[in-house]
Amino acid sequence: MGKKSKEIRVVLDTNVLVSALIFTGRLNRIVDLWKEGRIIPVLTRETFDEFRRVLEYPKFVLSKKEIKTIIEEEILPFFEVFDITHEVTGICRDPNDDKFLACAVSASADFIVSGDKDLLVIKEYRSVKIVSPLNFLKLLNF
Repeated sequence: MGKKSKEIRVVLDTNVLVSALIFTGRLNRIVDLWKEGRIIPVLTRETFDEFRRVLEYPKFVLSKKEIKTIIEEEILPFFEVFDITHEVTGICRDPNDDKFLACAVSASADFIVSGDKDLLVIKEYRSVKIVSPLNFLKLLNF
């Protein structure tokens, strides 16, 4: 019997998640990673609510049906949802980003993948590495 590889739990910040799902380019590879089971993306009610709100921005020109399809076909089958068990406040320069740290700690995530300088400057929080999308893809040789 083969040794099971460690599951890699990942918090994707909203901009990374939206970019990976909506735009063509390198970040689409992140979608491939979760669909292939190489990573387990995680979220909480708070991070999901922000994601859903951002999808509704007029600049993305997505219909309600398209948003529903993205959520039902791209998110729900692949993402694990966690309750916040570790509140985080005052860690990030932008207090709105503390929810991603709370998600990561509550889900025992390995990484937060973000392009947000307010998160990236932290580099690591309680053993959760905070990396850019391109560095994350390099780490996974993808």
